[in-house]
Amino acid sequence: MSTMREAAMNSKAWPFVEARALLKRYENKAPEKGYVLFETGYGPSGLPHIGTFGEVLRTTMILRAFNVISDIPTKLICFSDDLDGMRKIPGNVPQQEMLAAHMHKPLTSVPDPFGTHDSFGDHNNAMLRRFLDTFGFQYEFYSAREFYQTGQFDEILLRAAARYDDIMAVMLKSLREERRETYSIFLPIHPETGRVLYVPMKHVDADKGEVTFDDPDGREWTLPVTGGNVKLQWKPDFGARWAALDVDFEMYGKEHATNTAIYDRICEILGGRKPNHFSYELFLDESGQKISKSSGNGISIDEWLTYASTESLSYFMYLKPKTAKRMHFDVIPKAVDEYHQQLKAYATQDDAGRANNPVFHIHGHDVPSSDMVVSFAMLLNLASVSGAEDKDTLWSFIQRYAPDASADKNPQMDQAAGFAVQYYNDFVKPTKVYRAPTDQERAALTDLAERLKSWDGGLDAEELQTMVFAVGKEHAFDPLRAWFTALYEVLLGASQGPRFGGFIALYGVDETVALIEQQLAS
Repeated sequence: MSTMREAAMNSKAWPFVEARALLKRYENKAPEKGYVLFETGYGPSGLPHIGTFGEVLRTTMILRAFNVISDIPTKLICFSDDLDGMRKIPGNVPQQEMLAAHMHKPLTSVPDPFGTHDSFGDHNNAMLRRFLDTFGFQYEFYSAREFYQTGQFDEILLRAAARYDDIMAVMLKSLREERRETYSIFLPIHPETGRVLYVPMKHVDADKGEVTFDDPDGREWTLPVTGGNVKLQWKPDFGARWAALDVDFEMYGKEHATNTAIYDRICEILGGRKPNHFSYELFLDESGQKISKSSGNGISIDEWLTYASTESLSYFMYLKPKTAKRMHFDVIPKAVDEYHQQLKAYATQDDAGRANNPVFHIHGHDVPSSDMVVSFAMLLNLASVSGAEDKDTLWSFIQRYAPDASADKNPQMDQAAGFAVQYYNDFVKPTKVYRAPTDQERAALTDLAERLKSWDGGLDAEELQTMVFAVGKEHAFDPLRAWFTALYEVLLGASQGPRFGGFIALYGVDETVALIEQQLAS
């Protein structure tokens, strides 16, 4: 056994914890299908949001962890429930009136309001796949439309008809009394209107595999359950899919957690073995509201990638999946810097440390080195005081601080500099608020400027930080943190900022003196 495998078997990192639990499923022998199957589900009722991506990423992390501790092959399926009826029109898409005319039709039968794909479902599926491909996920894409219509689901659907009463008994226990009267696990697709119907079944013929029902106009219809003529309600569909595909692992948001026993029991009634599951907390916007595909609140994947790397987003997704996360733009700089801190730590860690490091779960065994010589937070402050309109302005400061660095030698640094300028102009610049110093702060700032004028210690960030500390102490700031708050608010127009010694080293001693004098004069 390799030392990394040994470390993984003892690691407390959550992907390894879940992978070890999954391995116990097949301690005696590999599955008959020849691989362990991981599944993620997606409802293409709206544009894919960052939570959907996070589900696939986190599942991939567990799959990768499983591959470290086991030689059993693995496979990941991304399943789109695109045969679901459109019950709500997303507020963030065009052609609302056109979409209203197609309410309750399967998403893959609703015209694409963007005019780029055969249907709205196809459009949203394509967006999801583009996002997943951007991050290099290895997965197979399954469409519910194809799954139902090509016969891949027929065996389970016929079994559902034969065991209709047993499945209904599970479902009826979970429903309010008024809902029970009209509920059926089968949703027929009307042969004329193409709409998904929520109607009770008058008769289910287990021998023929047919259902009989009345449509909303009172006309009676009999349809086979096979061939895409009906679909299953979403809760039975969950369990039926597990049984049909022999799924070994699926994770989902906590809103599904209360239904887990239902999904499991239906899977077992249909002859399957319930999978291992993992319930994660929700993603919230800056107001604490749940991120929604239909409302389009929170950060989109494209928006995050406008201001930071794919790896920083993966790092954010790794952290504390059992804790609700606010997905707003202020979290981006912190995620970028913490990701690079972990990269730098990884280079010096043993296998036990690496197994617990988030970057191993982002990159696997191929963890890159960090070439960031300046933090992202520092770049933002540098962009602020220099009024940077492009990354070349930042590089003029970076290379004075780190002469050996360059865009060619430090591609991560170069990318971050470009992101910093974009982030600064979109988020920092509009909210900058400078304030006048108090008498105490003015005296301390004047003292700091005078000490810098006579400074001969070079650009040593730690020595400069010590000097800044000394000024704060001598001017009796209590707590000392108030001195640094004054530096940020008076000089940078922000409520918080970098280690100020490091900022002086990067921005320059003479430039910092000029900044202080300019702000005191204004």
